[in-house]
Amino acid sequence: QVELVESGGGLVQAGDSLRLSCAPSGRTFSEYAMGWFRQAPGKEREFVAGINWSGGFRRYADSVQGRFTISRDNAKSTVYLQMNSLKPEDTAVYYCAGATSGGVTVRERDYTYWGRGTQVTVSS
Repeated sequence: QVELVESGGGLVQAGDSLRLSCAPSGRTFSEYAMGWFRQAPGKEREFVAGINWSGGFRRYADSVQGRFTISRDNAKSTVYLQMNSLKPEDTAVYYCAGATSGGVTVRERDYTYWGRGTQVTVSS
């Protein structure tokens, strides 16, 4: 079975940083795009960041551009989301997702595999 496991969430204050990790198992994603999504209470899940199979191309939501960085280490089959200058509006459950193609994509329908999520709470 394919499993994605997120870690690194927690409770921080505005301006702090967190680094989320996503470790897939059951298959390798080295040839496929990966992404991070988030969902806040009462809101729909939204795209945060995506990275293509090689790590050479990245996409970000406007709300996190310049503050968040997605990266991957295919040797470890691990994807990261470095979150700096966190804001209270970043509070959400963050989900790691694995795509079925290699090109970076922002579309949820392009992602087949999902983690259970990790809570990020940013206080003011």
